[in-house]
Amino acid sequence: MSFLRRGAGKDVLLLHGYGSKKESFYYQINFLEKNYTVTAVDFPAFGASEAPDGAWGVGDYAEWLKKFILAAGLDKPHIIAHSFGARVAIKLLAQNPNLCEKLIITGGAGLVKPRSPQYIRRVKRYRMIKKIFPRYAEKHFGSEEYKKLSPVMKESYKKIVNEDLKEFAAKISNKTLLVYGREDTVTPAAEEGETFARLIKDSKLIITDGGHFAFSEYPNTFNTIISQFLSE
Repeated sequence: MSFLRRGAGKDVLLLHGYGSKKESFYYQINFLEKNYTVTAVDFPAFGASEAPDGAWGVGDYAEWLKKFILAAGLDKPHIIAHSFGARVAIKLLAQNPNLCEKLIITGGAGLVKPRSPQYIRRVKRYRMIKKIFPRYAEKHFGSEEYKKLSPVMKESYKKIVNEDLKEFAAKISNKTLLVYGREDTVTPAAEEGETFARLIKDSKLIITDGGHFAFSEYPNTFNTIISQFLSE
């Protein structure tokens, strides 16, 4: 397991997105360490952390994160979570609200959208071809991100993206800020952002310039927004 810790003050925990690593929060680490104790961790199988033995779903990562918070001695940290990190944070805090104080989600994922007829036909075709020509199916179907994964992580990926977290988001009681980039095509603000804003009680949605990584594309804007929220 790999993590870094800098600064002094109230604990802030940074959770990266899928396929990313703790260093993706470079600008936030340098900004927040002036007033907070900042901890950024690589999830298992990402960054410099070792992969788990099996195919983990969101619940497995949430349980791991709970153990990490306790083992690292973090005192009700504020959590800043990007994309996949938001999936983990949502599931964790829906069941353990007292583990952290405030929650900031940026480009948060976790909603399963209605499947189009084209998508359903493609999945059926993939499953049929996989039975006869498994190598061909793995090479020609799925996103580029998916194709690069190991067999175990492919199973993990499918578990993660196929779990709808609406019911867990509705259970969040922590004070929550949602920050989405208006050019985000991975987790569009008009879909994920607004849906989570409706589901999470008393949450606030801010739409900024930038795409899925708005926090690193426009760090000054993002840092100003989160600084105000954390100091409220």
